[in-house]
Amino acid sequence: MTNERVTSIQVARRAGVSQSAVSRVFTPGASVSKATREKVLKAAEELGYRPNVLARAMITGRSRIIGLVVAYLENQFYPEVVERLSVALQNEGYHVLVFMSSPTVGDVQDVMREILDYQVDGIVLASVSMSSVLARRCHDHGIPVVLFNREQDDPGMSSVTTNNYLGGREIAAHFAADGHRKIGYIAGLEEASTQRDREAGFRDGLEEAGLPLVARELGNFEYARTRAAALEMFAGRDYPDAVFVCNDHMAFAVMDAIRSKLGLRVPDDVAVAGFDDVPIAAWPAYDLTSYRQPINRLVAHTVDILLRRIADREAPPERIMIDGELKRRGSTRNIGET
Repeated sequence: MTNERVTSIQVARRAGVSQSAVSRVFTPGASVSKATREKVLKAAEELGYRPNVLARAMITGRSRIIGLVVAYLENQFYPEVVERLSVALQNEGYHVLVFMSSPTVGDVQDVMREILDYQVDGIVLASVSMSSVLARRCHDHGIPVVLFNREQDDPGMSSVTTNNYLGGREIAAHFAADGHRKIGYIAGLEEASTQRDREAGFRDGLEEAGLPLVARELGNFEYARTRAAALEMFAGRDYPDAVFVCNDHMAFAVMDAIRSKLGLRVPDDVAVAGFDDVPIAAWPAYDLTSYRQPINRLVAHTVDILLRRIADREAPPERIMIDGELKRRGSTRNIGET
């Protein structure tokens, strides 16, 4: 037994092929005959050989690595996003490096500088935004960036989002149809595009139904802060009879708070709706009405845009917006039901 690293030259000798043939076998998309591939893979297996990805990146200029920046992993929506994006990119021959960040632009800058050191082929920003200066730097380095579940005003940025405005509007219409008249809203992070668009749609939907927004609190996408916001909103006697919470993670906090601390019943005393439709929303403990994000389609579009822009660095940016679906469950119901 030896601890020395097996080289492609040794594999080539064992397989009886050239070193360049070994390189082609381990390069996704490279042309190589079936017979040669089988000989090289057999020799590599026998010798315990694995290609040096970083060394190849220095030669080819392609690392086959995608940087994925994500915040809010406590929000059950994003672990699912990480998993599905990773699998989809792996199926295309790419590896994913996950970087954690807080949602503020300043913190993202530091993470992005670290990502660039890895010579990634592309970057996906999930739930975070970036400055125009850093966006320009990525462009100058030929590194495409796609925003996932975020938008920003920079016309040079590609983005893939659910129609957050439509979702908020449909939830308002649902409350109005159920006969609610005192309606509240608990917001996410104020500067997030998802928060902005969901609230705008919700307010417009209420206005169309001739209803005011009687209460608003800020949850910042954080469980503890949202719990405190719910206790503030529902502490008095004249509390809302329905509340839209900017995402499911916060909606769970609202339901926990009003049931365990205030003794209110959902939906008899308060109807609650969220956004994302994470798997836990369907659990009997919550049975949460939620606007479902079409995660498979979001991931597919994100990967398509990223790969297209990797192949053609001059390809124009794309902005994709996909309608979701309101999933009605037991946390909301018609007031007259028994």
